[in-house]
Amino acid sequence: MKGLRQSSDPSVLILTSLAGGPKHGHALAKDIHEFAGVTLGPGTLYGAITRLEEQGLIEPLPTEDRRRPYRITKVGSESLVQALRDMHRIAETGASRLGSKVVFS
Repeated sequence: MKGLRQSSDPSVLILTSLAGGPKHGHALAKDIHEFAGVTLGPGTLYGAITRLEEQGLIEPLPTEDRRRPYRITKVGSESLVQALRDMHRIAETGASRLGSKVVFS
């Protein structure tokens, strides 16, 4: 069944990528595709970047070769930790209710 991958939230994916270090838009999209198998279109990616910046969860760094890198802020890291805890709790509950049908590797 397709469509049940809530872990594909662009904000969570961007914060997860930036937790590994600063990146510009193209590098973010590439990293997200590599670790999550999700392709974010430019509108989705840059819309989420704008919202995350407005919320103080990421911040821009000085421009490099016409590219604007971003980094996660302390508040962004704390928000990502909470989101991951929430996802983990949901995953554990679902796995428990399914019994031995789910194995996390």
